[in-house]
Amino acid sequence: MRKLVFATNNPNKIQEVNSILGDRFELLSLEDIQCFEDIPEDWDTLEENARQKSDYVVEHFGLNCFADDSGLEVEALNNEPGVYSARYSGSRDMDRNIQLLLENLKDHSNKKARFRTVISLHMDGANYLFEGIVEGVIIDELKGDGGFGYDPIFIPNGYDKTFAQMTPDEKNSISHRAIAVSKLVDFLGQ
Repeated sequence: MRKLVFATNNPNKIQEVNSILGDRFELLSLEDIQCFEDIPEDWDTLEENARQKSDYVVEHFGLNCFADDSGLEVEALNNEPGVYSARYSGSRDMDRNIQLLLENLKDHSNKKARFRTVISLHMDGANYLFEGIVEGVIIDELKGDGGFGYDPIFIPNGYDKTFAQMTPDEKNSISHRAIAVSKLVDFLGQ
């Protein structure tokens, strides 16, 4: 089985991606390869941040790697928080991030939003990008206790519940990360 590093230590992301990859690859986290550095994410786009992380692992550990960067893009807020989703309020406190988002959106009738994930695969000396998008709307109150991040306030188009109200299998079948990972898996299977 081929080893592939996912440049994250987020257990939610690892679990979500592992369930999509199945037993085709041995998925390693940053902790698994003893990478305890805080890999920089100092670019202004999801694409550049994802590539920066995958390149870092290849350069420092010599292992094929993919990294993702994801963001919630709210149409009425000029696609904020976008690349700054994890630290929108100036901290990584998701309760504060959600509250700031809802506060900034309260005077807008347009609640359209989308989750977008970009995966950068650095493998055998080449780089590849894969994107996943799921369109939806932001609601004014938190619903559900599953998922993570902005999941309790995001309802994907065609559904009547938030990502946080869905089972992991339901969310993984339609999520932005699932779409991007499926593209990655299709590519790796070629």
